[in-house]
Amino acid sequence: MTDQSRIRFPQFYITSPQPCPYLEGRYEKKVFTHLLGDEPVSLNNTLTQAGFRRSQNIAYRPACEDCQACVSVRVLVNEFRPGRTFRRIVARNEDLRGHSRAAVATGEQYGLLRRYLDARHADGGMADMTEHDYVAMVEDTTIQTGIIEYRQPAAEPGETGPLIAA
Repeated sequence: MTDQSRIRFPQFYITSPQPCPYLEGRYEKKVFTHLLGDEPVSLNNTLTQAGFRRSQNIAYRPACEDCQACVSVRVLVNEFRPGRTFRRIVARNEDLRGHSRAAVATGEQYGLLRRYLDARHADGGMADMTEHDYVAMVEDTTIQTGIIEYRQPAAEPGETGPLIAA
C-alpha cells in the first residue's frame, strides 16, 4: 500500500472572470498551480499532457464554463502530414533560419514582443509588460527551457538578420 502522507499534490486555484483576449464580449477563467516542490519538471510534463500551458513557474489552462474555443493543441509529430496551406507557408518563409538559444532574454526579443502586444493585445493582461517582466518570464523558471529565434538572412556577411519570431 502507498504511504499517502508522502504524496504531495499541488494546490490548484481558479481566477475570477476576466475579459477574454480572443472572443469579444466573452469572459475567461483560468485554473492554475505553481510549479514548485520536489519534481517541477515531472509536474509540468503531466499538466502539459492535460492541456496546461506554462508561464514562468505557473501552469495554467482555460476553465471557461460555456466555452471550449481555447484548447491547447498537441501535434503528434510522427503522424503529421503537411497539407497544401502548410506547404505554402513553409515555401513563403523558406529564407528564415531558426537558431536554438539558451533561455536568456534580449532587448531585441522584448521589442518584437512589445510590437506584437501593442498590435494584437493592447488591452490584454500582458499589455503592461515591461522589459524587466519579460526577462523574468523567460529566465525565472524551474523548467529547463530555451528559445528558438527565427531570422531573415543578413544583408551583409557576418551580420545578423532581422528577428522575425522567437
